[in-house]
Amino acid sequence: MTDTRSGEPQVYNSRAEARRAREAANRRRRGKGRAVVVLASLVAVVMICGIGYFGVKKLFGGPGLPADYAVGEAGPEVVVQVHPGDTAQQIGAEMLAKDVVKSSDAFYNAAVRHGSMTSLQPGFYSVESRLPATAAVTALVNPESRVGALVISEGRQLHDTRDVTTGATKNGIYTLISKASCLPGGAAPKCISAAELEAAGADSDLSALGVPDWAASQVRDVPDRNRQLEGLIAAGSWDFDPTGSATEILQTLVSGSAEKYESTGIRTAGAAVGLQPYQVLVAASLVERESLPEDFGKVARVIINRLAEPQKLEFDSTVNYALDTTEVATTDADRARVTPWNTYAKDGLPATPISSPSIAAVQAVETAPAGDWLYFVTIDKQGTTLFTKGYDEHLANIVKAQGSGILDSGR
Repeated sequence: MTDTRSGEPQVYNSRAEARRAREAANRRRRGKGRAVVVLASLVAVVMICGIGYFGVKKLFGGPGLPADYAVGEAGPEVVVQVHPGDTAQQIGAEMLAKDVVKSSDAFYNAAVRHGSMTSLQPGFYSVESRLPATAAVTALVNPESRVGALVISEGRQLHDTRDVTTGATKNGIYTLISKASCLPGGAAPKCISAAELEAAGADSDLSALGVPDWAASQVRDVPDRNRQLEGLIAAGSWDFDPTGSATEILQTLVSGSAEKYESTGIRTAGAAVGLQPYQVLVAASLVERESLPEDFGKVARVIINRLAEPQKLEFDSTVNYALDTTEVATTDADRARVTPWNTYAKDGLPATPISSPSIAAVQAVETAPAGDWLYFVTIDKQGTTLFTKGYDEHLANIVKAQGSGILDSGR
């Protein structure tokens, strides 16, 4: 029989022989098809691998590795800043700009392999320059590299204070800034001294210090220039560049604090209680030093009510402020001292805030609850405070306080 499907006639001796020939031809065609599929798959794999190689050689190395410093080339310490939300690429660019690493790609390679990078906090870090990228990452995530980090507690004063009872010294804000400003340098760290900060803080150029416009006129009239920034550096956590001058550091803290205070509405909120913005800050510092948070609102109302009477505030905290001491009680002699802060000896608010108030204390003044209280006294060491409008009842409460010993002076 004859088969013409191959293009040319083929002659076979039997139907079985023709069938076997057709099956053999079909197998050859299927083999060619499989070869095409396998070849296409190989091409796809090669393409994917090629793309993967160029995409991940950053991470796994190979020809054309990014430039990197060798071990032993380290240079002097420099300070780098990590901003909130920075990616590894952005941090790498900062490290390159400060010559900590030779290329940002080398830093990125090392950073993505280091698990601690995910917990790196915004702030300033002192690290050696000209480091291999892996060493640079290790140095950056070392907690001891953090510099310019500062925590100011509520009620802290600019200057050091002394506890009358224990004699212990409590570091003031200038001292805390000084300690946070220290940078490695030879045999001893380099720090901006508290005296340098105090001198800078007394400068008459208030704009250079970051003093906000709503406080500037009152600050210009402060009777003691060394205390003119009192209360203007807010409580909380701060980061500053320790390579800056004393003035630049204070400007960072004061202007940042102004933003915090303004977030409460301080520019306008005080009008509801008859106070200007700076007066709100002064009153809030009294609230902070005179009471526990649960009584902030009531103490704020006492201040507002007394100012409206008018009636002297007569707060022991204002006596202690002028003495740079801390104590619940004061002596008759101390209360008789005439100072710009002693509210036993002067009418109205003290000349400046007497500490850095918390935001909660500021808000307590701005939104003081309704009440007719004119007097309050803390009657025990747990902070229990009694409020009253009547003076006779207040005297009875003082007797309770005297019985607990809380009003005994350590002077």
